[in-house]
Amino acid sequence: MAMLALATGESLDEMEPLRAPVFSRPTPITVADAAVIDANGRILLIQRADNSKWAMPGGAIDVGETPAEGAVRETLEETGVLTKPVALVGIHDSRLCGTQTRHHLYHLLFLCRPLNDGEAGEASHAIEVLDVRWFAEDKLPEDLDPGHVSRIPEAYRVWHGDKEAYFDNR
Repeated sequence: MAMLALATGESLDEMEPLRAPVFSRPTPITVADAAVIDANGRILLIQRADNSKWAMPGGAIDVGETPAEGAVRETLEETGVLTKPVALVGIHDSRLCGTQTRHHLYHLLFLCRPLNDGEAGEASHAIEVLDVRWFAEDKLPEDLDPGHVSRIPEAYRVWHGDKEAYFDNR
């Protein structure tokens, strides 16, 4: 409630009527991931520190930021690469795409292009990442994070020109 009060500029007292009807109903956590693919068709992946698997950069969206802003921020924090979102790849339900977590997540996946030729600056959240590398579409690492195995091909589908966004009934 305090986060919503900060985001809306309302006081905690003004938020109190929302406690029962809104905050007593848990909802999925919204996360934004970035499929950063350069002009040569290489995708930027991170090796996660928590499970040593390769994944697209991403994470929870902060209160007050848009999903696209979250994807850009998370990519910059984890890789030091500045990006621009160019398309929505899709909305993936963690229960259906292989994500291994105790939480129910909605992954909003954005196709992004790297800025500044994909040159990495300093990553502010480098502790979350063991390694950062560019991979060709046909040379992806074998040890992909399970939640990214089905979503990376979706990102390439959009990169190759199919503009239809993925969602759970497709």
